[in-house]
Amino acid sequence: MQDKVYKIFTESEWMRFQETGRFKGSADDIRDGFIHLCTEQQVAGVIERFFTGQRPLYVAEFSGKDFLQRLTWETSDTNGVFPHLYGFDLLASEVQSSELF
Repeated sequence: MQDKVYKIFTESEWMRFQETGRFKGSADDIRDGFIHLCTEQQVAGVIERFFTGQRPLYVAEFSGKDFLQRLTWETSDTNGVFPHLYGFDLLASEVQSSELF
């Protein structure tokens, strides 16, 4: 288990997240029934696969024992193990840091 995970936001998702303080998920998250997250090592690959041509992007770091305990780690169709958040919204107060990409 990692001690940090990341969520990649489009600009409109990030702005809405900052305005409301919570994020229920992207269209893909809602379709799949969980919020897709990734590890630091997976960020570049996720951006390349799912966010081609979309800029700016915001990469937010989430950590903390309570947050990390809510995650489910599952194998994806790309044979990697990814963190997924079921049944919870992301809260702006849980963002440890963010970076513009």
